[in-house]
Amino acid sequence: MTADAFGYAVVGVDEEAEFTAYIGANLPRLRRLAYLMCGDEHRADDVVQIAITRLFAHWRKARAARDLDAYVRAIVVRTFLNEHRRRWRLVRLVGRPADLPREPSSPPPDVETREVVWSALRRLPPRARAVLVLRFVADLPVSEVAKALRCSESNVKTQTAHGLAALRRLLGKAGQR
Repeated sequence: MTADAFGYAVVGVDEEAEFTAYIGANLPRLRRLAYLMCGDEHRADDVVQIAITRLFAHWRKARAARDLDAYVRAIVVRTFLNEHRRRWRLVRLVGRPADLPREPSSPPPDVETREVVWSALRRLPPRARAVLVLRFVADLPVSEVAKALRCSESNVKTQTAHGLAALRRLLGKAGQR
């Protein structure tokens, strides 16, 4: 990798092909992770796009990492948390253009339960949501979640306990309706 006249990294053809192959193989997994944290497919696409751009800029360092998947997952999580802090996230477009058809999808077995849990999960703070998604959806051990979030393992355990307690309270309220 060399630098251009402006100091930006220039990726070689072999490195670019390797990057493209990695992203092609892992894009669905990255989109799912982002969607579970964001709750909005368009925002998740934005998070993944920003994360991929950051990954491309640091591809040489990333591919030298001991665990490339963990490295990339950390970029996606940090991008989500950073984007959540931005003020423009408060702008929300409603509706859908009438001329765009909805994508057909087959519903999971228990749609009602999924929606209740997802609704409660969306009400948690972003960091707690990220911890719960990484721990229980991505099925990562505490140590990897701590690395992804750049915090201690005890902090992850505490956030997990608080997040689960809050989720239980929210689900208890939902069950009483």
